[in-house]
Amino acid sequence: MNIIVKLYSEFIAGSGCTKALADMGGSTGVVMSNSPAIFARLGLEYESISFELPIERHIERLQTFKPDLLYTMPSILDHIVYAAENPRAFGIRKMILLGEFTTPKWRRNMARLFGIEPHDIMVTYGSTELGLIASYSHHLDRYILVDGIFAEGIATHELGGEFEPLGKNESILVLTSLNRKLFPALRFVTYDVVRDFRPVMVNGAERQSFESIVKRVGRELKHGEKISLYDIEQAVYRHVEDAMIRVKVRNNSLTVYIKSKSAVDSLISTIREEIMDCIPEIGTMIRNRLLNEIEVIWVANDEQLLSGLIKNKKIYYESGEF
Repeated sequence: MNIIVKLYSEFIAGSGCTKALADMGGSTGVVMSNSPAIFARLGLEYESISFELPIERHIERLQTFKPDLLYTMPSILDHIVYAAENPRAFGIRKMILLGEFTTPKWRRNMARLFGIEPHDIMVTYGSTELGLIASYSHHLDRYILVDGIFAEGIATHELGGEFEPLGKNESILVLTSLNRKLFPALRFVTYDVVRDFRPVMVNGAERQSFESIVKRVGRELKHGEKISLYDIEQAVYRHVEDAMIRVKVRNNSLTVYIKSKSAVDSLISTIREEIMDCIPEIGTMIRNRLLNEIEVIWVANDEQLLSGLIKNKKIYYESGEF
């Protein structure tokens, strides 16, 4: 917690922030569970809002509480912007984002919509298993790993033959953490693909860093919580015995393509609901319009499905840079 408090304290120094609102949906993990204590140590008045409430209630809380600091997820921020008449009217001075990847262009757009500068948005990278891993330096245009986290970059062949080769200067991030005393992590594979992983000098000291997070590999969609390919297949095969399935992710939105000789349109809504409820918190957030809908699409028998070089049972991430 001390590392997080120090990082956040430096971020809000001189900003005049006195109130913080956490709008984190169904997120769990070390960072979120400690957030009341973290903001208390920062001397900020703190409130949070439940993911079980519809987006209109989130807008109302922003209007009445008027936080200087908004602590949220990029997906939720997208929906706040869509639902709000004028995001600048909230008076937000700083944002701390966690849970999902963001692009530089997206951050610039959000800064403009809220009437702040891009450097007023702190982008953090973490996981349920390890807590806070890195934060984005606007000065260096890179993610800098926090103290106590040690990283390696490995190639896909080191994980087995299922994964396609990565692009130039890309590697899968593997982490060892000394920050969790009860459950320290040794060579934890994140399945996140990073670009330009190398050390840089920060205030006269060498720090590990990477330029961007390109995508994820493997069988899980990271969405604060994890929806696995196993859960998706269970939901589909419960209703369609002869299905061929492909799962695509773009900007953290999930699309499930199903090709089957016996599929009928009436099953689409049922399958969608069951996938949403693989993780109840995610289903609730989608219904309350805090996250994008999961899309289920039948593929005609004469159309081609997405296909991997070696195996098809994986989640396909559309190329992007974060």
